[in-house]
Amino acid sequence: MVLRVEVPVELISWARERSGVSGTELARRFPKLREWEAGASSPTFHQLEDFANATHTPVGFFFLPEPPEEELPLPDFRTVRDEALRQPSVDLLDTLFEVQQRQEWYRDHVRTMGMEPLSFVGSFDPSTPSDAAARSLREALHFGVAERGSSWSEAFKRLTEAAEELRILVMVNGVVGGNTHRKLNPTEFRGFALVDDYAPVIFVNGADTKAAQIFTLAHELAHIWVGQSALSDVDVASVPENHAERWCNQVAAEILVPADMLQKEFSRHNDITAELDRLAARFKVSTLVVLRRLRDIRFLPWEQFRQMYDAEYVRVMKLAREQDGGSGGNFYNTQPVRTSKRFARAIVESAEEGATLYRDAFRLLGVKKLSTYRELANRLGVS
Repeated sequence: MVLRVEVPVELISWARERSGVSGTELARRFPKLREWEAGASSPTFHQLEDFANATHTPVGFFFLPEPPEEELPLPDFRTVRDEALRQPSVDLLDTLFEVQQRQEWYRDHVRTMGMEPLSFVGSFDPSTPSDAAARSLREALHFGVAERGSSWSEAFKRLTEAAEELRILVMVNGVVGGNTHRKLNPTEFRGFALVDDYAPVIFVNGADTKAAQIFTLAHELAHIWVGQSALSDVDVASVPENHAERWCNQVAAEILVPADMLQKEFSRHNDITAELDRLAARFKVSTLVVLRRLRDIRFLPWEQFRQMYDAEYVRVMKLAREQDGGSGGNFYNTQPVRTSKRFARAIVESAEEGATLYRDAFRLLGVKKLSTYRELANRLGVS
């Protein structure tokens, strides 16, 4: 006799909708899906496990009487084209929970090591003038315009390393965990900050363009300094309703493109498109950020700004989709970036000293084999 599991039909439909996987693909993999949702038949336990994996749903959820309420564990300030986003995708939720687990381990680790809380976390508030806050962050991060290197990638790398030197974990990933089939969508979110006095964490969506990632990182750094966790706005052109979120946007913009420098650099006599590209390269930001800053200093009237921004937004999103997100590159180079290099070194050192179980280190690092772990440890200089 085949054992079937009676699952409330609402849970089957909820899992399908929540997954973001196309109905056609799921129907192909599960020919009786429509019958399950109609209550005409029930899946076997093996089929239920397969369905849970396909929809990225914990199998235990199917034994609940009704779909659970999944709430984000931090304030959500996301907007796209000035419209608020309310329902997080399963990819976003899984990413958030994975990052939280790493943060919890690192917080316990640094406290066990006797490290002090970080004095800069929450040292500002939204009443701090944004230009003064930006100057302070630029100095703390050694990220003046002349200190950014020759490319967007180099500028992002320098800013990341400077943040990690201050004990801020910076995790950059364009997929869920290490699953290259679950690419994160930059139009859903570009990053988030999880504020903590001992172990602040910033996550940056690596599926976004490198220029956009720089703004996201600067924005999330402002969140650390103001002491407020947040899932952040995805639209540079928006004016967030939340005062702290608006302040973080202003600080990030001033860190990257100081108003006094832009006023001196911008030429009204050049072709505006060429000028945008030149200034974006000069400050190592996206052309969208340059456009926003030109509007901020009133060099562009509102109607011209919106028209240009809308056209540039389409072009930048196309570039983001065309970025290489296939294999994810060399695992030993990308995984420490995905987990934070500081975090990766700390957990490997802890495992080698016997303070952390290898099982836990493997799970938090996203590795499955001892040989992979050993090579990763060697690449990190811990062996």
